[in-house]
This record gives sequence, structure tokens and C-alpha cells, in this order.
Amino acid sequence: MTEGPVVLYDGVCGMCNGLVRFVARRDRRGRFRFAALQGETGQALLREHGLPTDDFDSAVLVEDGRAFLRSRAILRIVRGLGGVWSVAAPLALLPAPLLDFLYDRVARGRYRIFGRSDACMLPPPELRARFLP
Repeated sequence: MTEGPVVLYDGVCGMCNGLVRFVARRDRRGRFRFAALQGETGQALLREHGLPTDDFDSAVLVEDGRAFLRSRAILRIVRGLGGVWSVAAPLALLPAPLLDFLYDRVARGRYRIFGRSDACMLPPPELRARFLP
């Protein structure tokens, strides 16, 4: 359906939009593309991978025909940035349940801490081609 890794994110979450901006600025090769979980592409990718289409509590990375959720998605994204961000790679050696427990604690309070908007963010012109509908 799409080429290259796609980061699916909650389009109305301040923290999730911050993650997208963080990744877009540091992804110098333009490897990652982005789609809101609520959008057409996000919904199609969720269905394609048998994931719920109405639960937006998890970042999802779709890469090489597989969907990675929560902490595994974040670790793969950071690893994909390369360079100094590769120092996070050893975190992948920690048990997934522990990392997901920590991820879930942050995700649970993300609207309260980082805010929520009424609509998905508009990407800056130089990044628009990397955002999927």
C-alpha cells in the first residue's frame, strides 16, 4: 500500500505531533512518512494489519509489511534515525512488557500533559510530501 516506513500517530495529540516534528527534523534522508491514525491512510493500514481502527493510544510503525506498536514502534523509529540516536538501541534488549508498561503510563496522560487539538496538524510546506492523507 505504501513505500517505506510509515509512522502512524494520533493526529490530535500534542505529544504525538511533537514526536512527528522530532522525527521529521532528524530524518535527514527523508526515510519516514507520516499518517494520522484518524486519516484515510492510517485507517487503511490499521485494517490491513488487523489493528483496531478506533483506538488511538499507540504509536504504530508500519515497516517491511509489519506493524510495530507502542515501545517497539518508538525504538524502531529512533534506530531508523541513525547517528547519535542509535545510542537508544540497547533499550530494545529490555523486555517488551516493561517498556510497554512505561509507554502506557506516558500515553495515558498525554492529553492532560501535552494537550489536544480539534484537528490534525498541518505540516510545513517542506514536509507536506511526506504526509499521507
